[in-house]
Amino acid sequence: MDNLNSSLKRISFVGLLTAVGIVFGDIGTSPLYVMKAIVGANPVFDADYITGAVSCVIWTLTLQTTVKYVLVALNADNHGEGGILALYALLRKLRKRWVYLVAAIGAAALIADGVITPAITVSSAVEGLRFMSEDFPVVTVVVCIIIGIFAMQRAGTGAIGKLFGPFMLVWFLMLGVFGFLSIPDAPYILRAFNPIYAVRLLVDYPGWFLVLGAVFLCTTGAEALYSDLGHCGRRNIEYSWIFVKVMLIVNYLGQGAWLIAHIGMDMSAVNPFYAIVPGALSMFAVIMSTGAAVIASQALLSGSFTIFSEAVSLNLWPRLRIIYPGDVKGQLYVPSVNWCLLAGCLLTVLIFRDSSHMEAAYGLAITITMLMTTVLLTLWLRMTGKNIVFIVIFASVYLCLEGVFFVANIAKFVHGGWYTFILALLTGTIMVIWYKAHRRRAGFIDYRKISDCADMICDIKNDSDIPKYASNIVYLTKSDNSACVESKIVYSIVNKQPKRADHYWFLRIENVDAPDTLEYTVDIEVPHTIYKVCMRFGYRVEPKVSVYFRQIVEDLVAAKDLDLTSSYPSLRRRGVAGDFRFIILHRIFSVNSTCGRYDAFLMKCYERIRRMGLSDRVALGLDTSIVTTETVPLIINVDVPRRIVRVD
Repeated sequence: MDNLNSSLKRISFVGLLTAVGIVFGDIGTSPLYVMKAIVGANPVFDADYITGAVSCVIWTLTLQTTVKYVLVALNADNHGEGGILALYALLRKLRKRWVYLVAAIGAAALIADGVITPAITVSSAVEGLRFMSEDFPVVTVVVCIIIGIFAMQRAGTGAIGKLFGPFMLVWFLMLGVFGFLSIPDAPYILRAFNPIYAVRLLVDYPGWFLVLGAVFLCTTGAEALYSDLGHCGRRNIEYSWIFVKVMLIVNYLGQGAWLIAHIGMDMSAVNPFYAIVPGALSMFAVIMSTGAAVIASQALLSGSFTIFSEAVSLNLWPRLRIIYPGDVKGQLYVPSVNWCLLAGCLLTVLIFRDSSHMEAAYGLAITITMLMTTVLLTLWLRMTGKNIVFIVIFASVYLCLEGVFFVANIAKFVHGGWYTFILALLTGTIMVIWYKAHRRRAGFIDYRKISDCADMICDIKNDSDIPKYASNIVYLTKSDNSACVESKIVYSIVNKQPKRADHYWFLRIENVDAPDTLEYTVDIEVPHTIYKVCMRFGYRVEPKVSVYFRQIVEDLVAAKDLDLTSSYPSLRRRGVAGDFRFIILHRIFSVNSTCGRYDAFLMKCYERIRRMGLSDRVALGLDTSIVTTETVPLIINVDVPRRIVRVD
């Protein structure tokens, strides 16, 4: 752990370059559409309007990205990992029942952002080709590029990721150079550094909420910046942000200067980003924009995969098939999520067809996530003992600021915000129901002490009249008490079918808050007969139960706590190891169970949502092992309105 912490604090050229390439892809493409959206909010503008809008951009980047995320949020790391669910994992120890709801809402909105980001960034980049022809098939090209982005996810991003840093370095330098060259068109724009111009705009302009909705797009990648903490380290992100922020602000100033210099011109079909590019470099700018859009999309997709992986471990989503295509830390691929995001992204393009129509949906998604992150950060500051005055100021400033941005974006609900709302509502509802149902199901499970039934299990082991079921029987248990197991497991061994074996294993899988934890404990209830094993997995660790269980068995054999050789004489003479059979209990909810309507609703929803995920056998890496699934009732007491009567 000390090595991890030191690596996160280490600054290196490679680390800085990696941060530029991976962390800032989303926020780095915002100049493609921010000023265009600002002009769209007020097509008839003057110099003060543009100066005030650019001032809003500068101070939004400062307050939201620099102060909140770079200076505060990056310190709230969970063993080096960042993001809203990593923050939630830190806060679970507070045992506040509503915290999961805040995390689920924020994560769901971030997933919606992952659907919209590829659509708006790629569309904004490709629309630059309209300088060639007004009839250029933008939608067709965008669809092809997006399909390509999602198709390459299966191979992983290890190889292409090496190009991200140098490419984005050139991209940000391009932003700065083009912006700097345009500032002399109207040096008046430099007054935007004075926040009074931002205040005047919000006070004097009646449509201020429309402007703020557009301005907020400049900081949309800030949440992704926090999520990528584990990939690059805090110090590398902090120092590379200085360079990135300067380049962004210079480009916004350049676009603002160009707009002031062309007041009165029809801007309906003009993107200020491409307007400041010298004509001879237009194609170069489009190619660079498209590449930056692909990288921004890649960052959001990788973040979405990570969110679902963490959600599974935090009991916010059913188990999913997760593939680890490379050796790079944190690199993973979730096929079902990938294709669902592709479908949502293509639907976004086909519904809105133009980047300007996607802006309302885009802003609302990230505003919701940022509000939820502010709530969780406030709790984290309180939990870590920070000064109460600082906490109150932090919460007041950002809840008010983001609340205003939320109002500004919700005002555009009918223009596209509804799309974000539907996406986030669908994902968030599944998360909340799954979490609530998972906890409620756990409350229905009855447990027994292993010591109370140990003698009976030993008698079954020694009863030669009972046919041997397996040399080793491994039950998956949910008991967090090493001295207890579910009563249904005891019922399965003794009553359902007496199961004779040489060794009985009760295996618990525990998901812990630390991302890379991989450890186990063993309690030997009866030597050479009954073992209670607990595997502890971090939320970034693939639960290859069969592989790790084999390693545990090898450790016990080496410590002479286990004789693995088969008890069958013909096999024992040859030193053949005994076989293993895993048994998974699947608890079925009956509609006749005596429980409240709310609990019944949760249990029914749980069964339907469970079908979206993998079976325990596949999810736990037991697909090559001998596995038996036994169905048992979740709730034993059921309503019996009548009793059948015997007649002669």
